[in-house]
Amino acid sequence: MSYTFFDFLQLIGALGIFIFGMKVFSDGLQKVAGNKLRAILKGMTRNRLTGIFTGFGTTAITQSSTTTTVMVVSFVNAGLLTFVESTGVIMGANIGTTLTAWMVSVFGFKFQITPIAISLIGVFFPFLFVSNLKLRNIAEAMIGFGILFIGLEFIKDAVPDINTNPEIFEFLDSFTNYGYLSLILFVFVGTILTLLTQSSSAATAITLVMLFNGWVSFPIAAAMILGENIGTTVTANIAALVGNVHAKRAARFHFFFNVAGVLWMLAVIYPFLNGIDAVMQWFSPGSLSVFSDDPAARPNATLAISLFHTSFNVLNVIILFAFVPYIIRFVERIQPDKGGADDRFELKYINIGLMSSSELSIEQAKKEISLFAKMIEKMHYGFMGLLYKKPERQRKFIKKMGKREEITDQLEVEIAEYLVQISENTNISSASIRKIRNMQSMINDLERIGDLYYQMTKTFERSLDDDQPIPADALEVLREMLSAVHDAIIIMRDNINAPSGKADLEAAVKAEYRINELRDKLREEHYIRLELGTYSVRAGIIFLDYLNRLEKIGDHIMNVNEAAAGRRFKAHRTELPPNP
Repeated sequence: MSYTFFDFLQLIGALGIFIFGMKVFSDGLQKVAGNKLRAILKGMTRNRLTGIFTGFGTTAITQSSTTTTVMVVSFVNAGLLTFVESTGVIMGANIGTTLTAWMVSVFGFKFQITPIAISLIGVFFPFLFVSNLKLRNIAEAMIGFGILFIGLEFIKDAVPDINTNPEIFEFLDSFTNYGYLSLILFVFVGTILTLLTQSSSAATAITLVMLFNGWVSFPIAAAMILGENIGTTVTANIAALVGNVHAKRAARFHFFFNVAGVLWMLAVIYPFLNGIDAVMQWFSPGSLSVFSDDPAARPNATLAISLFHTSFNVLNVIILFAFVPYIIRFVERIQPDKGGADDRFELKYINIGLMSSSELSIEQAKKEISLFAKMIEKMHYGFMGLLYKKPERQRKFIKKMGKREEITDQLEVEIAEYLVQISENTNISSASIRKIRNMQSMINDLERIGDLYYQMTKTFERSLDDDQPIPADALEVLREMLSAVHDAIIIMRDNINAPSGKADLEAAVKAEYRINELRDKLREEHYIRLELGTYSVRAGIIFLDYLNRLEKIGDHIMNVNEAAAGRRFKAHRTELPPNP
């Protein structure tokens, strides 16, 4: 045998070039698509049929069904998609991934594309240095496209030749003499190959090279393709391990849907492959059968595998479409919602282990910040409970406020870490960098608001321990200030949830003006009450502390509104007239 370890290393290197080219190509396409991915995401939520086209389109853009399914799992985890809505997208991704096989079989085996690929790199390489971002992204995608096919050519050259290394053929042939059992065996081989390469596209390319070089027959290659359909589901299932129950269900659905498809195809595989052969000969009269061992039949056999891959996935969607509700119920049964751990209030809309494209990750972070703002509103209600509920319930509210303050600290740290990870992505645009900086500012101010509510809680607890309560009439006056702050929180939440550039800063400025106006008015009334001896000096100090901290909360709320809008409005704060 003339195949050495050095030759094997060249094969691994060639595979690395192919996978690297696929990644650069995919990243470039995602950058070019930009906000279109977000528009495609909106189409996911209509119905299952729309979801299929969405999944197909997203996979066509990302050039990776793994990227699409991991993205879908992260969306389900983030609450951007429901489990049921995700099923259509997953089915569409299965069809979309077959485009890579067509691209490789047509350009990689039917034509000599390497000179074109190198020329493509030469044409687009200078555009990597231009100032136009869109041109740079297109150049990156085209260079990735060129590297992909150079890697494929290297793979073809690096695999051992069967004529000079017959031992390899004899080794593989020893596993192909078991008839139908051989097909089942090579389904597992295809699955393992996808797990090793962590790319169904790379595994498909290797399968096509093996078929083209005569290592495996057409039926064996088809069995490996079926195994790769199972292997591609594993990455999403691994990603879902750190997700919530709904993310796990989406990943499990992908696995069981693909396994069900492989099972029915194995039941009819021989007549199905004969049908593929008949179609190929109908399109190319006089051509050799794809089952032939003649080397002249191999280019057509690679095309036939691509046709098999596409027709199988399309038929699988058509056949199983009506059974999707039953698969969903089965998945829900084996992955029950246990409540408690999955539903407790913590960072649940994003997860460090579930990173999708940078543009869409920002949307997930935005949803988490919206949840952060909701927690602030709960702290506001909790503080009101301290002041106005019966004494026997006040200690309970003090405990709740302590727990909620810990959650706000946790939310700030974990969202900040997630935003840093997004910003480290080389695919990110300058506009996204600005959004991330604004989000970092927002979570910092939200955490400060949580601190202020907690500080007021500790002040209340001390007054409770010292038996120095604020008189009822002073508390009733404070209710007006609390109401104004609550109105500002509602506006803040609306602005956080608003589409980019749609935040209502005028409403936010009016709300802050109202808080400042009340602070001044209530402060004057406080001094009058103090002079009249309505309450003790210590009670008055506590009242004034609440008043000043609530006004400070209003300032932080305004900072969040400005960050949500992406512009500052402070210069106009004092220009607006007070509300009548």
